[in-house]
Amino acid sequence: MSEGGNLGCVVVTVDGSEESMQALRWALTNLKLRSPTPDSTEIGFFTILHVQLPTTIATGLNPGPIPFGGPIGLEVPAFSAAIEAHQKRITDAILDHALGICSEFNLTAKVKTNVVVGDPKEKICEAVEELHADLLVMGSRAIGPIKRIFLGSVSNYCTHHAQCPVIIIKGNEIDNKRS
Repeated sequence: MSEGGNLGCVVVTVDGSEESMQALRWALTNLKLRSPTPDSTEIGFFTILHVQLPTTIATGLNPGPIPFGGPIGLEVPAFSAAIEAHQKRITDAILDHALGICSEFNLTAKVKTNVVVGDPKEKICEAVEELHADLLVMGSRAIGPIKRIFLGSVSNYCTHHAQCPVIIIKGNEIDNKRS
């Protein structure tokens, strides 16, 4: 029996970007999960975490009351439902892509998926804590200093607030290893 690592739960965040998928590939290639021992049947697993933005943030507006020249406060449930359905299709496509990468490594049995809704910075840190993760792996989009001032960096926030070690994979790190 091959000797495994000591990682029980590795959380890898995916957002659909190529950088997040490269981080997933890096984790699957370089990290060894806990193998079952005679004393315990616990095995390690990867959790692919996707944070879905709330509909109000995803659309940039509040899809609640929309006046149409008639009564104020008229709600359009179909509008919210259409946005939620669209977000579900995007989330499903992202997770399908990530699971496809896992199948290339023959690791689908050691992979779980988790989708949460909210602010990515906060929800990633909450999920890491709830899952008792041993490690968080994230891709870096390498946004410029101006965007970072206005948007903030999710990976920077997580390195300071996550309750476990964080590895940030920059896109060029993987490309340099392939050359």
